Amino acid sequence: MKILVLGGAGYIGSHTVYELIDAGEEVVIIDNLQTGYAKAVHPKAVFYKGDLRDREFLDSVLEKEKDIDAVIHFAANSLVGESMIKPLKYYDNNLCGTKTLLEALIAHGIDKIVFSSTAATYGEPERVPILESDRTDPTNTYGETKLSMEKMFKWVGKAHGLRYVSLRYFNACGAHKSGKIGEAHQPETHLIPLILQVPNGKREAISIFGTDYPTKDGTCVRDYIHVTDLAQAHILAVKYLMEGKESNIFNLGNGVGFTVKEVIETARKVTGLPIKAVEEDRRAGDPAVLIASSQKARDILGWKPEHDSLEEIIDSAWKWHKSHPNGYEE
Repeated sequence: MKILVLGGAGYIGSHTVYELIDAGEEVVIIDNLQTGYAKAVHPKAVFYKGDLRDREFLDSVLEKEKDIDAVIHFAANSLVGESMIKPLKYYDNNLCGTKTLLEALIAHGIDKIVFSSTAATYGEPERVPILESDRTDPTNTYGETKLSMEKMFKWVGKAHGLRYVSLRYFNACGAHKSGKIGEAHQPETHLIPLILQVPNGKREAISIFGTDYPTKDGTCVRDYIHVTDLAQAHILAVKYLMEGKESNIFNLGNGVGFTVKEVIETARKVTGLPIKAVEEDRRAGDPAVLIASSQKARDILGWKPEHDSLEEIIDSAWKWHKSHPNGYEE
């Protein structure tokens, strides 16, 4: 297969490219390197630097790369906090970019797309674990734009025969087993890399936002999923579409929740180093518990997370962060 990966220089995108190439597939990457890194691009992938909102650029790539079987779409801004301060940036990049992309795909006869969505489409969950059929009512602009992108695929599918799989995932974490690529965000907002900045000498302490939630130790509970397991789900979703199956939506998580305190304690155990934690007030908009039911993905896609131990996830992340204390920057 020949797969076009949008955002293939980003965190989850780069790991998916590595898995695709390991599986013998041909990969073309488009990334504007706004949040991705040239060093994360697999040497065997064909790379085009450019922006999804640039129709002329997209057309030029699709004319050169004639026989693309399917698209995997990771290209989006994804910081929840920033999305609340700069909502129009998120509507411009996430929605306008996807609109231009879909116009180009229709024009070039490409009709299969796997979309990197998010648990943020659900907002405050009505129940745990969350099912794909549960109410979607995002509490931030980021989740709202991702849900709008899903709806764009749905209506374009009805009009033009496009088929899509939307993968709503929970907390992506960990790093590639080779140690060549890992998680690097500027600014960093994800819990595990923030915790690991403490033993790495990059910050003095980790903040715990809220200790009075209705959970076993009062801190928020989240479902953590290894980035390589996520990557494998994207490949299974492409195969599902290649088999001619209908558009669908799947949650991706381990179905197990860990509190913030449990994650910090596991990081202390894995690193063998003290990690100072400071308790602070709750942050607005943080649900107490977010855990996925991934039964549908297991049943229909045949997906099975293989790196579901929190210790293994943090160990892979620690190997990457220890050897790349400044991410991809020298």
